Amino acid sequence: MTRHVPALVVGGGISGLVCAYALRKSGIDAQLVEASPRPGGVINSVTRDGFLLELGPQSFSSTFALRELCADLRILDQLLQAPPRAPRYVLIDGWLRPVPLSPPAFFMSSLINGATKWALVRDILGKSIPPDADESVAAFVRRKFSSQLLDRLVAPFVSGIYAGDPERLSVRSAFPQLYEAEKTADSIVRGMLRSAKSKKGPRERPILQSFRQGNETLVRALANKLGPALLTSTCVAGISLQNDGSFQVRLENRTGNESVSADSLILATPTDVTARLLAALDASFESPLSSIDYAAVAVVSLGYLKKGVGHSLNGFGFLVPRSAGLRVLGSVWNSSLFPGRAPQGHALLTCFVGGTTDPAAAKLQPEELAGLVLVFG
Repeated sequence: MTRHVPALVVGGGISGLVCAYALRKSGIDAQLVEASPRPGGVINSVTRDGFLLELGPQSFSSTFALRELCADLRILDQLLQAPPRAPRYVLIDGWLRPVPLSPPAFFMSSLINGATKWALVRDILGKSIPPDADESVAAFVRRKFSSQLLDRLVAPFVSGIYAGDPERLSVRSAFPQLYEAEKTADSIVRGMLRSAKSKKGPRERPILQSFRQGNETLVRALANKLGPALLTSTCVAGISLQNDGSFQVRLENRTGNESVSADSLILATPTDVTARLLAALDASFESPLSSIDYAAVAVVSLGYLKKGVGHSLNGFGFLVPRSAGLRVLGSVWNSSLFPGRAPQGHALLTCFVGGTTDPAAAKLQPEELAGLVLVFG
């Protein structure tokens, strides 16, 4: 017998969880199915030997929408905010150098040479027009500023956000506000200032946040709200389109097979899974979806006695330029950002390896990964 649901969401990562929750809140009886035994996707918080480890994303940017969601889920009091002025560092010639976080600091910093600083002045006072063709982030920075700025600040920053390659990332897609600023004002700085002034209402400041018991707090709260509408360990074995426009979805779980009829179908799955599921409906979906690459990153957590670290760890962490010749993308100093991440007298650091520029590194064995990152211990 076929069971009917108004909406079926496939994929229980954070996108699928929020989608199903929003649908049900609006009065639509949505159901969510997830193939793995637990929801949340890459968001996974575990406690080990007194350390609170994030096996996926370490933090997230605060937005009005997120705070509203947390308030609705009654976990707003669990939010933690990282120190907004926590120093960031970049590894240059074996030393951690502070990243300038304001225009005065930029012009006073020895991290950037005079030619790069003069290029910023030219942008403020002069005019430039972006090319008609889309540029990579790397080409954009070289054209507007310098290769040094790309190597020491922009490329590490891109790796920290996207684990991506600035030579391949589109500036219009990755940083559309920079492209639009130059396009509309003939200057990045003038365009950004104009854009900031034109925005009405309270501004969203990009503040890093987490939860007292880890990022999985949000996942657990959403899963609890969904209750029996969330089915884990349930795979989609096939999808077909019916004459009335509904979708026939064949599900497989521990107890056997089930057929579900859904008026609406939302796929919140990785693109390779989406390609496979949609291929039966229309083969033209498969090729473009399968061609989308993911930047694989390995996360390595390191716990130390504070007195044995040899650094104050006063800050957010550090990024590593590719020119440093190391395979580590960077490190976050978790216990400096949020309380409860490490036992008393200890420090927790999380290092990242892999990304688009070094995809093989993310596939290394744990012992090999530890060998790569322990150089920073």
